[in-house]
Amino acid sequence: MRLDSFFYRFAYRFGKPRWDTAEPQPELEELVKGRPGRALDIGCGTGTDAIYLAKHGWQVVGVDFVPKAVETAKARALAGGSSASFVLGDVTQLRRAGVRGPFELLVDIGCYHAIPAGLRDSYAAGVAAVAREGADFYLAGISDAPASWRLLGARGVSSAELRSRFGDAFLLQEEQTTAAVGRVSQLVLYHLVRKQLGGSQSS
Repeated sequence: MRLDSFFYRFAYRFGKPRWDTAEPQPELEELVKGRPGRALDIGCGTGTDAIYLAKHGWQVVGVDFVPKAVETAKARALAGGSSASFVLGDVTQLRRAGVRGPFELLVDIGCYHAIPAGLRDSYAAGVAAVAREGADFYLAGISDAPASWRLLGARGVSSAELRSRFGDAFLLQEEQTTAAVGRVSQLVLYHLVRKQLGGSQSS
């Protein structure tokens, strides 16, 4: 088992992780506007954001590699009559987890920034494969990973890295600093858009 997988399993099994809250990210209010479609919540935890999106008409799939978190998400969805579905799987191996696109909206609130550097290309390829042409991809993370994260191989996220790693498939349109109550003191929210397949848009 990977060290980061063990860490997160332990965190959910023996307590309530500080990043996991019962309140959806405030920025989701903007994302739900317009005509709903299919949405993917990457690193969904106990399902707060996925359930919120489903409540506003989206067909949502949440994916996380922590069994306890996914079990809790499924139970919360069932208890609340939510249509959100949840998959146990590694976000760096979406196809192997059984996640199939296309999705019009992809959301990653605090997952990518903790993924070990050596697995990020696989994550990027998987996300590109399930995103519909023109899909919105919102990714929020911190730029400076704490020392404890670095022990797990994580190193935060930056716009330069996103352009380098996702630039073939996505256009980075916007970034904004945002508060993240209950998870970390501050996140940067990046908005990427899936390029046309075979298109020549530049990032």
